[in-house]
Order: sequence, then structure tokens, then C-alpha cells
Amino acid sequence: MKLPEIEIPITEIPLNKNIRLFIKREDLIHPEISGNKYWKLFYNINHYLDLQTSNPLLITFGGAFSNHISAVAALGKSLGIKTLGIIRGEEISNKWQQNPTLSHAQKNGMDFRFVTRTEYRDKPSLTKTFEIAFPNALIIPEGGSNFLAVEGVKHMLDERTKSFDYLCTAVGTGGTVAGISKFSEKNQKILGFKVVDDSSLGKRISELSGKDQIPLLDAHFGGYGKITDENIRFINWFSNEFGIPLDPIYTGKMMQRIFELMDEGFFSQGSKILAFHTGGLQGIEGANEMLRKQGRTLIIE
Repeated sequence: MKLPEIEIPITEIPLNKNIRLFIKREDLIHPEISGNKYWKLFYNINHYLDLQTSNPLLITFGGAFSNHISAVAALGKSLGIKTLGIIRGEEISNKWQQNPTLSHAQKNGMDFRFVTRTEYRDKPSLTKTFEIAFPNALIIPEGGSNFLAVEGVKHMLDERTKSFDYLCTAVGTGGTVAGISKFSEKNQKILGFKVVDDSSLGKRISELSGKDQIPLLDAHFGGYGKITDENIRFINWFSNEFGIPLDPIYTGKMMQRIFELMDEGFFSQGSKILAFHTGGLQGIEGANEMLRKQGRTLIIE
């Protein structure tokens, strides 16, 4: 299978005469297989289909609002391949129809297995269980981050990205920042913005990239999936100001931290900064359902 090459516009965000910030719209690469997920799945699926032609099956892991779950379901539908999502949280097994991410994944043909949070944490054991049950399946790790994913991320870099001093991306499972680090220019500074409070990320990223530890800056604002009122204000201001929607879990938090760092004088004078928009906009609907129930301001979709 050959996925199409799609040109992604790099949009400049005017700031001041000394620092210029740009955003690379990976979110526009595909309507459903959005952003970095497209490239993280690229070599995984091509390699699998080169080897497996009969009864293919894609199995992967994620939470109830996972961008990765949504992307794998859409990929399976586009290729006519069955998909199975291993979903964290047995307690939602009887009410997943109320979840916009899972409902959409199901419409794209994905079946689900709901497991307890304790079972979910033991990924090696869980993976082994499904390897035995489905020996012909491609089992993709949570977030899609593995060595083939890292190779796919190199397509997020091109001739246009070589002129930037800083390359910035949100970090969840580490595959995207590992790929950017591995294939960037030697003079470029790579910054990963952690949206999870995970002390093991640095080691995992180094293993995937083959590079020394990459600077990781906290951008979780109280925890993974937590959305503060200030996050909402920033995302809505950014959308109104620049016409670019941001998701509340990854790119929105990264961009907010970048603006804070600029105010703090973190970046060198005259720097050109490139931030990667890694998609995830499908999650806004679910976030707004939660915010609506809490009587809070909604995120612009």
C-alpha cells in the first residue's frame, strides 16, 4: 500500500522582530488519520501488509478519547482491514456509545475489548495475550510509538524545516519527538513538551532515537487529559487570532508553553521556531461534552 504524499503548509505566526514562530499543519494531512498518527502508522502498516495477505487484523491500545484509537480505526476502514481496540477502563464497557471517539471508531468498523486499568498497565502481559489469541495480527503499541513509527516521522521533516533553529512537538508516548530528533539537522535544537507526567519518557525516547537525552519540558498543566480554564482561554484566543484550531491535550498545551517561554526569554534572539501541529482535533468534541457538564467555557471546534 502506498499512502499519498501531501504538502503541509507552514504558517507563520507574527510575534516580534527578534523571534519568529511557525506551525507546520500536520493536522491537515488526512481528515481522520491526523497529524503524526499518519506517519507513525505509515511503515508499520506497509511492512505488515508486505508480509500478511490473508485475514489481516490491526490491534492496538488506548484510552476512551484516544487519537490513536480513532486513527487506527479510520486506517482499517480505508484499507478494508478489521481493527480491534483494547480500551483502558472496564467501567466504560456499558456506556461507550456515549463517547464520541469510540462511537466514531465503531462506525469505522473497530471492535473493542475493555480491560481493567490494572490489566492495562501491564502492557507486556496484555500484548502477549493478544499475540497468542491472534497470531496473524499486527499489534501496534499505545500511541503507535515503535522503531517503524520513528522512521515514518522523518517525513514530517523536509527542505523547508532545515532552516529552523528550534523544532517543537508535544510528547505523549515519545515516538514523534524521537523521530524528529533522529532525522533533524545537527545544528537544530529539539524541544519535547511533555503532556504526561512520566519519568520514564526520557529513556524511552533515547532508545527509539539513538540520541542522547532530548530536552523535555513539562506541559501537562496538572496531568494528562486535564484541561484548565487557562488552557481553554489560550486555545480559543489562538483560534480567533490565527484561524488555527488546537486540541486541548497535545498541541494546545505545547503552544501555550511556547508562548510562556517566549515571554520568559527562553529562546535565543533572532530564533526561528517551528512547532508541529500533530492533530488530535477529534478529541475536542469529547472534551466539550465534559466541559458542558461542568458548566465551563467550551473549546472552539
